[in-house]
Amino acid sequence: EVQLVESGGGLVQAGGSLKLSCAASGFTFDDYAIGWFRQAPGKEREGVSCISSLDDNPYYADSVKGRFTFSSDNAKNTVYLQMNSLKPEDTAVYYCAARLLSCSYYPVDFNSWGQGTQVTVSS
Repeated sequence: EVQLVESGGGLVQAGGSLKLSCAASGFTFDDYAIGWFRQAPGKEREGVSCISSLDDNPYYADSVKGRFTFSSDNAKNTVYLQMNSLKPEDTAVYYCAARLLSCSYYPVDFNSWGQGTQVTVSS
């Protein structure tokens, strides 16, 4: 059974940093793509970043390019999202999700989700 557990969210001031973790079990990164998504109150869930074994270069949404960094530790079956220079508009629940093989920015393409972790950026 594929399971994903996010951690690392919290409250931070604008300009600060947070590092989210997503611990995966029930599968290996060799066959899956892992995406980070976020959902702010009243808004649709949106793709933030994604990485797959088919392409070692992570994809980033334009809104986070240059500020967020996606990394993975295959030995720990854990991926991370380092978030720097945080802005109030980054406030959302952040989710990691998995799907077979290739990346996608569309939540509907992912069939395994974590429970989410809240990130709040104060101005």
